[in-house]
Amino acid sequence: MSDSKVVAEMIKNSRQLVKFSLGVYKNHRFVDMRLHVLGENGDKTIPTKKGIALSPTLWREFKRTLGKVEEAMIQEGWLDREDLEVQE
Repeated sequence: MSDSKVVAEMIKNSRQLVKFSLGVYKNHRFVDMRLHVLGENGDKTIPTKKGIALSPTLWREFKRTLGKVEEAMIQEGWLDREDLEVQE
């Protein structure tokens, strides 16, 4: 049995969101980033098979890789550096 705690959510579109959770399965810790869809009534979300689960030992490399993707998006003109500024 898996034990997990949702720590963040991000809306993808009107019917989908990405949930970020910390979990434990068979004594192994993981960070799960999973696509969820709204249920028929729109009152709850249902996890899909689309997602990724990483062990904490891979987190640093994952963040480093995201930085490379971000830089490539800027170089290709898909993003401006100003788009990355944190807004309060």
